[in-house]
Parts: sequence; C-alpha cells; structure tokens
Amino acid sequence: MPYPASGPVTLDTNLADYPVTRALKAGAVTSDRVRFNFTGPKVANQGFKPMVREGKFDAGELAIVTFLQAKIYGKPLTLLPAVVMARGQHHTIHYNVARGALTPKDIEGKRFGTRSYSVTTGVWVRGILKDEYGVDLGKVTWCTTDDGHLAEYKDPSNCVRLPAGSNVEKMLVDGELDGAILGGDLPDEPRVAPLFPDPHRAAEEWSKKNGMVPINHLFVVRSELAQTRPDVVREIFRVLKESKAQYSDSTKGGIDPVPFGVEANRKALETIIRYSYEQQVIPRLMSVDELFDDVTRELV
Repeated sequence: MPYPASGPVTLDTNLADYPVTRALKAGAVTSDRVRFNFTGPKVANQGFKPMVREGKFDAGELAIVTFLQAKIYGKPLTLLPAVVMARGQHHTIHYNVARGALTPKDIEGKRFGTRSYSVTTGVWVRGILKDEYGVDLGKVTWCTTDDGHLAEYKDPSNCVRLPAGSNVEKMLVDGELDGAILGGDLPDEPRVAPLFPDPHRAAEEWSKKNGMVPINHLFVVRSELAQTRPDVVREIFRVLKESKAQYSDSTKGGIDPVPFGVEANRKALETIIRYSYEQQVIPRLMSVDELFDDVTRELV
C-alpha cells in the first residue's frame, strides 16, 4: 500500500504482549507520527506466514529465522535492531523416559518431533546441541507436522512429514517419538523428561558463557515504508525503546535479553545465521550488516 509522503501514518501491526511492549500496547507510549492498529492474531506467530507470503501487516514482530529466510528469498521486509522476545531454549526439548534415558549425544539415531524444522526455537536448540555437546544433527530424524513460513523453503533430507492431523506432544507422551522440541515448558506427564536435567540453569550458564540470550523475535516493517518514510522507521524504534525503558526488569544476570541496536545484537545474530546455515535452513551465510538498510543499521 502507498504511504503518505508526510504526516502521521497508521500501521496494521502484528505484535503480542511482552513486558517490553506492554507500555506501547497499553497506550502509555504514544507518537504523533505513527499510530499502531494492532490487528494481528492473539498468538503472534500465527501471523508470520501471512506476513511473508501475502504481505499482510505493515509492521510487527517476526521470528529471526523467518526473517533470514525472507531476506534470502527477497521478501520486501526491513529489519529493525529491536528485540521484543528472547529466552533460554534448553527447556523446550524433551524425551520419552519409557524408551530409555537420553543424554544430548544419545539423540543421534533417534526420532524427534517438532512443529516445523525451521522454527527459530528448534534452530537454537539444535545449534546448542551441536556446539556444546557434539551432536551430529544429520543423524537425527526430525519429524514435522507443518511446513515453514516461506513457501520457497524445503526441509533437508533428514526430515519427514508426519501424517496429517498428527500431534507431536501426544506422540511424545505415547512413545511414538523418542523426543520432541515443543516450544514450551515440559508437559505435566511422568512419561516425559527434559533432555537437559536442569534446563533453566543450563540456559543461564549458556547465556553467561556466550554473553547473550537467544533472540526469537525482532521488529520488522514493510520495505516500502522504510524506503519512503525513514522518519517513521526511526519513530517506531524510538517508541519501542521507550516502551522497553518502562519495563524495569530488562536485564538478567547483567545480560540484556532484549537488546536494541546492531552492535548489541551482533553476536546473537551471527550465531543464529551460522546455526541456520549449518542446519540447511538458509542456503548461504549472510553478514549481520546486510540484514539492515542504511537507516536501521544506524539505530541505537
């Protein structure tokens, strides 16, 4: 859609409720230049596929791996160095105890379920398994229920699509899968255990060692908006930053889990780019700087 050359703009926006976005969504942070029409689904990730396939929404959050693929396949989206959601990832991978105890290295040769192979949480978890525990990810069969957000993307050869209607969590509990990456906390089920015995502590130790929290979602805008109204893009960054500032507990162990600015995000972005490439989620490596344009690269 064409945007006005000057004056205020109203943007259809897909943005969930997070501590750092609460003030913005509640109207405690406002702008005379940009107004947000929060039209996204209640669960924001349900809007990612329409955003990259149909051009739905003028702005909003997007999973970083989805953005990397969108960048590769030429989708007209521009990334802002503004993290709205990040977290430790160790708690998301589980296994069925009835099939025998597993350590991370033991998952080689096993069948692990996941909603989609290219989901950002899965890329982080698999990258950690490879880097920290020497897991050969090619020796794991990844069983999926959904395709990726990008129509152009195809899963690697060690992925298999489960029958339509399959439920990964149920298959994990019933022992039809050895394990699964569920994207959330452990099911309340004695037949299921975390692959990492103390996952939240493991995540904290990983973050201390690496100096970052794994980032999930950053803010993006349509490239047409970025190209025609850089003033609006700068204003979006300002209000996001102001909303974050009203969230007092934004650091954890001295590490900001939702950093703003390219340099503050460089290491995490370099890591997720490498993980995505190694796992065949993107076909080539990219530099961090090429993820941004001349305006967003300078936002701090």
